[in-house]
Amino acid sequence: MPRFTRSSLIDFAHAVLAAAGLPDVQARQAAEVLVAADARGLASHGLARLPRYLAGLEDGAIDPAAVLEVVHDTPLSCAIDAHGAMGTHAAQAGMSAALDKARAHGIGMATVRDSNHFGIACWYAMQALEHDMIGLVMTNTAALGVPTFGREAMFGTNPLAFAAPAGDERAFVLDMATTAVPRGKIEVRARQGQPLEAGWAVDARGATAVDGPALLDEMRRHAGGGLLPLGGLGTSHGGHKGYGLAVMVDILSGVLSAHGFGAQLRDSGASAGRMGHFFAAFRIDLFRPPEQFRADMDRMLAALRESPPAEGEERVYYSGLVESEREERAQIEGVPLEAGVVATLEGLAARFGVTLPSAREGGPRS
Repeated sequence: MPRFTRSSLIDFAHAVLAAAGLPDVQARQAAEVLVAADARGLASHGLARLPRYLAGLEDGAIDPAAVLEVVHDTPLSCAIDAHGAMGTHAAQAGMSAALDKARAHGIGMATVRDSNHFGIACWYAMQALEHDMIGLVMTNTAALGVPTFGREAMFGTNPLAFAAPAGDERAFVLDMATTAVPRGKIEVRARQGQPLEAGWAVDARGATAVDGPALLDEMRRHAGGGLLPLGGLGTSHGGHKGYGLAVMVDILSGVLSAHGFGAQLRDSGASAGRMGHFFAAFRIDLFRPPEQFRADMDRMLAALRESPPAEGEERVYYSGLVESEREERAQIEGVPLEAGVVATLEGLAARFGVTLPSAREGGPRS
């Protein structure tokens, strides 16, 4: 798989988004978030998503001229109306507000409505770490998830992220969809020509879906079918629990923000459609000295990491460990991109008159 320097990919995505009409600062923000996803091994939310952002700019889902409006503000909270702004821009405003309020008062929260896809949720939650805070981020999305015992999409993939600092150990960073998989994973399988795994999705009849392109087409046409909640089909493996988590995220991101929720939210297939977000930051020193918290986090995370692996497995890990290791490797060896994604970027380079960087030595571009 070809690898590219992180900075060169950020510069490329920045140039493409700016050429498409996004203000320079916002283009840079979005580029950094997209490339961070690829660096952390979250390819479904990396540069493969750049065409969807461009489609959003073209079809009006993303308004590059939108001005963020604080519609309600207290010492501990604020509600922001993004008026259709770029999701990464609106989300950064929300997380920054939560952090500012937490610095001043210990706890800070923000909602954002009428926003757009903001990339990987952990990008924002992790911003709490350097301030000895815990970060919590949620967003709803267009309806793609099927409720337990249902066959029509009634809620989004509704991801959440939680980040807590440690000392010598790598931070605990949970970033997960509340569906069994995000739509991006279906798109990856479709690009690779591979079947979907059982427990990921159901078709319009409520039967297990295995054909990725067919499922994506059904979801685009709102013809029924969709992604299963975390835990899969029925209740035997906890599908009802994932369903409950998805609705919880919808309450905080959609109902509390006054954006909208559930099946009200639709996308065009080309772009992601608008959505609501929730951000929170908690200062650790409200509860105990941060250095003691970090020391206990080290003990807990080391115990998890050093616990004996199951037969046939190499090791046990905790949330955020592998992604952090990948990001560290990407900084040294370059950010890996699938050949299909590189081909897409080559097309965008030609379209917008931007030069795609060369792959690093030892990793041919295509």
